[in-house]
Amino acid sequence: MQAASQPPVPVIGLDVGGANTKAAVVRDDERVELASEPFEVWRKPDAMAGVIAGVVRRLDSGRRPVALTTTAELVDVFAGKREGVLYVLDAAEEALPGRRLRVLTTDGELVGLDRARAAPLRCAAANWMATAMLVARSLPDAILVDCGGTTTDVIPIVGGEVAAHGRTDVERLLAGELVYTGALRTNLAAVLSHVPVGGKPCPVASELFAISADAHLLLGNLVPEQCTCTFPDDRGTSPGEVRLRLARLVCADPEQLAPGDLEAIAGAVEDAQIASIAAALASVAARLPSPARVVAVGVGAFLARAAAERCGLTIHPGSGSPLTGRGGEVAAAVALSVLGRD
Repeated sequence: MQAASQPPVPVIGLDVGGANTKAAVVRDDERVELASEPFEVWRKPDAMAGVIAGVVRRLDSGRRPVALTTTAELVDVFAGKREGVLYVLDAAEEALPGRRLRVLTTDGELVGLDRARAAPLRCAAANWMATAMLVARSLPDAILVDCGGTTTDVIPIVGGEVAAHGRTDVERLLAGELVYTGALRTNLAAVLSHVPVGGKPCPVASELFAISADAHLLLGNLVPEQCTCTFPDDRGTSPGEVRLRLARLVCADPEQLAPGDLEAIAGAVEDAQIASIAAALASVAARLPSPARVVAVGVGAFLARAAAERCGLTIHPGSGSPLTGRGGEVAAAVALSVLGRD
């Protein structure tokens, strides 16, 4: 008599970013459990192993396998990406003794530590591939737009396959598949050169006074709990603190500006971010053989949806997917949990 096959063991998906470490596990009943920790690698890289261990422990105190991706290698505490990837792999191995650990490559392959260490650049910034591969399972023709806290991925999917032109960050920037704008950490001086003040265009200060989270908090696009980032002045998310940072963008205090000026500034930031994502999305969509629906995920999914609407593209509702709701805010970790158990 043949023994009944055993259900796959749940796998923890782990996404080690430069500013946040995120983990997820998708259970057999499709229930998604999440854990994340704001952690700016450049401030204290020696703490990485402890952060990884703590995040994973919140989902599983046993020895479940872990599937890993990293974007932390780009932070400038490392001399280069090769050094950064190897540092993350060492930290993960130290943090997760006794667990089977696999690493995602930009070709969409999950490999063991030995193979990852032998080709670290293939493992750099592969998070987008995990999310795109998961979307491709249910939507054979689509465009994934994952707007996170720092960057936005625009990934075409054709015939059930990831059809990205780029693999490395620079290739993806050139192909319009990576837009360096996000809903939380983007320096507003990098988003636009002028903002409206008193109905007139005013040049902005080329300083790190405010970030995109400030604009979206003021507009109500985000709530404080979603702002897993450090603000330039190390203050918080109260309306007064947000307004002070936005006013500094034009070298002012809120009392020096007219009513509605700060809202106009925030609205200009939102519009500029939507425009940059829409430009990339239109470029990618034009390469596809037929119209494709847009899958919008990430903490900045509202920007992705607005960009799709500006391009006249249909937005997939995403109901029933593990990437729906909060799962979409840690999309790569969720996707790795699903892909890893196969």
